[in-house]
Amino acid sequence: MSLEQKTSVVTGGAGFIGSFLCEALLNDGHRVICIDNFSTGHVRNIETLLRNPDFQFLRIDVNESFDLGSFAELEAFKVKFIGVHEVYHLAMPTVSKGFEEYRIATLLTNSVGTRNMLDIAVKYKAKFLLASSAVVYGNRTAESKLFAEEYQGIVNHLTPRAAYNEGKRFAETMVNTYASVHTLDAKIARIFRTFGPRMPLFQGHQIPDFVLSALDNKPLAISGDQATTTSLVYVSDVVDGLIRLMRAEPTIGPVNIGSDVELPMRDVAGQIIKIAESSSEIVYEAAPLFLTQMGLPDLTKARNGLSWIPLVRLEDGLAKTIDYVRANKLLLTNGE
Repeated sequence: MSLEQKTSVVTGGAGFIGSFLCEALLNDGHRVICIDNFSTGHVRNIETLLRNPDFQFLRIDVNESFDLGSFAELEAFKVKFIGVHEVYHLAMPTVSKGFEEYRIATLLTNSVGTRNMLDIAVKYKAKFLLASSAVVYGNRTAESKLFAEEYQGIVNHLTPRAAYNEGKRFAETMVNTYASVHTLDAKIARIFRTFGPRMPLFQGHQIPDFVLSALDNKPLAISGDQATTTSLVYVSDVVDGLIRLMRAEPTIGPVNIGSDVELPMRDVAGQIIKIAESSSEIVYEAAPLFLTQMGLPDLTKARNGLSWIPLVRLEDGLAKTIDYVRANKLLLTNGE
């Protein structure tokens, strides 16, 4: 083990984006401490990493206080002596359907969990990055569908989804406060709608549910009507943006990570049907109550400050997602 080798902590590391982030950091030569409690993540997302000597998984609930230096599993990383260098805080239950079950956990992860990880960053003088969300901007407005980071947003803090939406705003406040009080190098990534392999099924995420329906030649149900639109950024582009942001100057402020291309949802569904060679039809259903009608990210800061733009074409990302679901369909369907 080289003393120059960085040690990165990734909470939510067995989740969708987190598992790809762990892989990218390992490929960059980091040691990686992956923290997850499998509330919505899964061991299959990291099973190929478990044999890597530079990777260590800890099954921890970030809402409970813990001491990284106390884990025997991390002795090879010499955390007690050299600490950790980076903390990526991605932990968060990610469900739409069945959100009620996770409301308290969501509330705590945005508050207590964020505090616990910030305390670790302060203890080890590590860089910190919060995976925030486009929901902090609230619903798109009639004036503009593009949200720049300076836009303050309007979020109803008393809706059933507020544990997530307002919770993300509070988490950002906590990160900003810690950065000021403790002179901490802390970053905030506002992530827009992301897709790719390893997205959980049956939890209200339309892209993976579209794919499964297409593979079964069942109707693809769009939440909304024919005017419903979205923007989609592929997971590897998001991971690239997060790593670039962690390396950026501490004064950069919140940065949007997403796609600024607006897509009719019916066109996305149609592409999935075409790529999957499916006979499925497209149908429409009522959108879930209190679902945020997200706008598009203004990517000026990401382009100028990170030299980052999304690169993966939609059709290429959809093809990879379909291949993943097709290859893992039985396991994913059984929820194993």
